[in-house]
Amino acid sequence: MSPSEFAPGLVVQRLAPPLKLADFKLIAFDMDSTLINIECIDEIADAVGKKAEVAAITEATMRGEIKDFKESLRRRVALLEGVPVASLQQVYDERLRLNPGAAELVAACKAAGLKVLLVSGGFTFFANRVKERLGIDFARSNLLDEADEKLTGRVVVQSWGDICDGAEKRRTLLEVASLLGISPAEAIAVGDGANDLPMMAEAGLSVAYHAKPKVREQAMVAINEGGLDRLLEIVR
Repeated sequence: MSPSEFAPGLVVQRLAPPLKLADFKLIAFDMDSTLINIECIDEIADAVGKKAEVAAITEATMRGEIKDFKESLRRRVALLEGVPVASLQQVYDERLRLNPGAAELVAACKAAGLKVLLVSGGFTFFANRVKERLGIDFARSNLLDEADEKLTGRVVVQSWGDICDGAEKRRTLLEVASLLGISPAEAIAVGDGANDLPMMAEAGLSVAYHAKPKVREQAMVAINEGGLDRLLEIVR
């Protein structure tokens, strides 16, 4: 089935709406540029005058031009060496906003009985605060190493691994589904970048939000205009 415009700025393929929200049991969100309006790493880099350099690597990675997400993240995090930890709070307070419709979509999913997972190639400092703010059930993201109130330019190894890349996002979605006793077909995955494609491929419903062209092409639903809550026009 070729993509068709279900409503202005809302494209669907390989599905016949409306679907029932309560038929799903889990929704997984990417964070940066999906649930929130910024790429946190780019904004942290701004604190040391390296935003353009870091943003160029981020953009190429999300478009799928840099294939190795782990290597890309390590390169970008290395450029953050010496950034004061206080800059993270500043980015959170001054620059980070929830994307339009994020709170509404999460609330609707929770009301319909879904568990909510945030799985991010971004950082725990922001992921944990967004999790708290939206009442999200589970979160997995990368942990920035720090010493003497400054970032060291490294990522901390956590119990599940070192870097949450596309493969880890996929693994986390499958792991949480398994722990909930559901099949991946009962999960929705929402993202915007190439590193979201592995988890989107496993989910019963994949959603691209203001996404890179490669991601829009592969998603079952592409929200190209308006907020995240536009998903509720298709899944009720």
